[in-house]
Amino acid sequence: MISVVIPVYNEEANLERLMERLEKSLAALSSPQDYEIILVDDGSRDRSLEILQELGRSRPRVRVVEMVRNYGQHAAVFAGFEQARGEIIVTLDADLQNPPEEIPRLVRVMEEGDWEVVGTVREERQDSILRRLPSRLINAVTRKMTKVNLSDWGCMLRAYRRPVVQAMLACQEHSTFIPALATIFAKRVTEIPVEHAEREAGQSHYNLWKLFRLQFDLVTSFSDYPLQFLLYLGLILAGLGIAFGVLLAALRLYFGSGWAAEGVFTLFAILFFLVGAQFFALGLIGEYIGRIYREVRKRPRYLVRRVYGEEKRV
Repeated sequence: MISVVIPVYNEEANLERLMERLEKSLAALSSPQDYEIILVDDGSRDRSLEILQELGRSRPRVRVVEMVRNYGQHAAVFAGFEQARGEIIVTLDADLQNPPEEIPRLVRVMEEGDWEVVGTVREERQDSILRRLPSRLINAVTRKMTKVNLSDWGCMLRAYRRPVVQAMLACQEHSTFIPALATIFAKRVTEIPVEHAEREAGQSHYNLWKLFRLQFDLVTSFSDYPLQFLLYLGLILAGLGIAFGVLLAALRLYFGSGWAAEGVFTLFAILFFLVGAQFFALGLIGEYIGRIYREVRKRPRYLVRRVYGEEKRV
């Protein structure tokens, strides 16, 4: 059984075309009868849910998960994981930038190489420079955090073995990055090149702010490096402060009190830098404390309103 999980948010213009191409691609699998498609509506504000409901009624292998509100792409994927029953679970975006026609090759590579996770590298990306540059930063940071040398962490077209997905579902973290989380539970990970197309319709839902938040979630969810950096920075600044104080005292004794007044603006500049560093440190520590607070409350990270096609489960 192959399960394809697709998060959907305001993609009404792409859904019919997506389903047409997806079904043709899955029919090309070696066992075309053994697949299912799970479409997760992540609180869409257009007609996406209505279209998904019709797709679920008219196609026996399609199930639709309706979220209560918009929780974000990764939460929607987790909701789809909970419904998936395949031994291989493939994730795909609904915007058709990653061709569904690549899925059979993705599955074939996983089966032939006995891989646990198969990622993809987008060749000749059609995104703007404002999307590619943050993506490169995220890729570099993710490689540093996970110690796994993959090239493209931002591509949603990926395949996972069921044990890896079950291990991820057992984690109840509120903020997480699925491709990085999967590498914690997978020993054999690889990636293959895939095509990348321009968005056929609609607009991208990842602006620069969301990309920044994704980067911040990645760093704070998978590493305590920022806290260690603040510790080392604090030690360095403390040492420099002591040395600077000793230097000022020596120069005052040597040149007299008149010289000391002339360096008042330098002292103010140093003071402002130290105050800014303190506020930055407090903000970063506060972010970690806020995450701890969200975790100990144990509120569900998302809520599913209804699953259409639940009766299709065997």
